[in-house]
Amino acid sequence: MRVHVVVVGAGVAGVTCAEALRAAGHDGPITLVGAEPHAPYARPPLSKQVLDGSWHPSRSVLRTVAELDGLDVTLRSGATATALDPEAHVVTVDGARLHYDALVIATGVEPVRPELPGIEHAFVLRTLDDAVALRSAWARAERVVVTGTGVLGSEIASAARHHGHEVALVGRSGRLSFGTVGTLLSERLAELHRDNGVDLRPDAGALGVTTDGLVLGDGSVLRADLVVAATGGRPRTSWLAASGLTVRDGVCCDDHGRAAPDVYAIGDVARWTDPATGRSTRVEHQTNAIEQALSVAATITGAEPLPAPIPFFWSEVHGIRIQAVGTFDPARPLDPWPEDSDVLVQHDGAATTGVVGWGAPRAFRRARAELARTVPVHA
Repeated sequence: MRVHVVVVGAGVAGVTCAEALRAAGHDGPITLVGAEPHAPYARPPLSKQVLDGSWHPSRSVLRTVAELDGLDVTLRSGATATALDPEAHVVTVDGARLHYDALVIATGVEPVRPELPGIEHAFVLRTLDDAVALRSAWARAERVVVTGTGVLGSEIASAARHHGHEVALVGRSGRLSFGTVGTLLSERLAELHRDNGVDLRPDAGALGVTTDGLVLGDGSVLRADLVVAATGGRPRTSWLAASGLTVRDGVCCDDHGRAAPDVYAIGDVARWTDPATGRSTRVEHQTNAIEQALSVAATITGAEPLPAPIPFFWSEVHGIRIQAVGTFDPARPLDPWPEDSDVLVQHDGAATTGVVGWGAPRAFRRARAELARTVPVHA
């Protein structure tokens, strides 16, 4: 029997899974379903090289249609999955029933626009089309206001400063967050932004968007030629509402990405269980997506199962590469690593559970060797 694998989602997770299946000897049909009309592309460059103009958008392409044809992977671009019936092994794509033997969900996340008056005047950044539109708009702008103090907000503010704009970064919680590390780096990030000329207003809040700029929580208007909403994303799971899968801020999976018999989830949409702690984690980063894709491909092809990936995350803000690996408890401090103060570590007893590198990639690589996978379960 030739097993038909359907991968819903044509980002880095989906493409990597398809490639890994072929590399592992899978000779059955593979169908890659992508909602966007483009060839599969990588998202990290969108908020960096594509946005700042150092890359033409075409450089972000992961695999061309011809390259996928060479792998005997059928790409259905511009196609949307709308329903899943795991018992019948059927996924509905653009109204048609597509049968599968194994299904991999890699639908990622979608941007969340804040419910504010005039939000239609703000740009978002998630897709290649978003990046192209934003780059075109800010080529004519002098002052950019970014609302949202997560990683994407920091990256956009950094790119805007690199491009020579006046930039304000607005939040409501008073804290800046960084991926899996949460707000533990807030003070460092705030200092980094201020040192690079960003007008940082982490607790100002927002009441609306006008053609003049962003209306702050106190009613004043922060004037801008361009407002960007970087207020987070939600997993693309609405199409799974009637599937019977457990969906809770992502598709809930075991430690090998299995969400149901013959159904797996990988990448930003997936919440994998850590076998050591029993806790589930959803990580929005390319490295994690790649590792999960390789693991699921191994499982589908019957190869030796790969260990559950350790969460890894990195970004670059104002020229500083910030890397994080492991899990982080917001109630525990980050301590300087004895060998290099630009590396921060978090401990649980004698175990090192998380490592952060702040512009210190070599020291970070040494420090992450201390990382322990056996983390006590916290009530």
